[in-house]
Amino acid sequence: MKVQLMLAASILLSGSVLAADEVTENPVTENGIVKVEWQDPSSFRDIRSSGEMKSRFENRTFEQLTKHLNKEASRILKPEQKLELVVTDLDLAGDVRPTFGATTNDIRVVKDIYPPRITFSYKVLDGDKVIIAGDEKLTDMGFMYSINKMNDKPYRYENALLSSWLKKTVEPKL
Repeated sequence: MKVQLMLAASILLSGSVLAADEVTENPVTENGIVKVEWQDPSSFRDIRSSGEMKSRFENRTFEQLTKHLNKEASRILKPEQKLELVVTDLDLAGDVRPTFGATTNDIRVVKDIYPPRITFSYKVLDGDKVIIAGDEKLTDMGFMYSINKMNDKPYRYENALLSSWLKKTVEPKL
């Protein structure tokens, strides 16, 4: 009887934890001159946390990527210009693997067979006028070899991918 009672209690508790981890359907992050809509994050290829609530991890990831994109776009765009993205897929570098009881958290294994990928549409606005628009599907197959190994910043591979895209695609069109 005690086992059944404990089982019922754990089921109720797990349901309340899942309810507390609800995610906004299409979150939007804004930082300076950059606005990003993250379209249906539940369908993204890989945005799994290794040991954090899904909603917190997603929010932190989206905020960090938007912040970095704003920093880089501020160097390229003119003061009256803005960059808007609609991200339809995100695959963080690496792959989350279970630790099989060694710890309570899983680990993200970063190997060259798990490159960062991001798919989005974008537009650069000058006031209300669209001056550049397009669709992108970015992947960096050489991400392990093209970045400073001493860089330990979060999302360094994804940030490098977005920075490279801005410099190679957007900047020449301006």
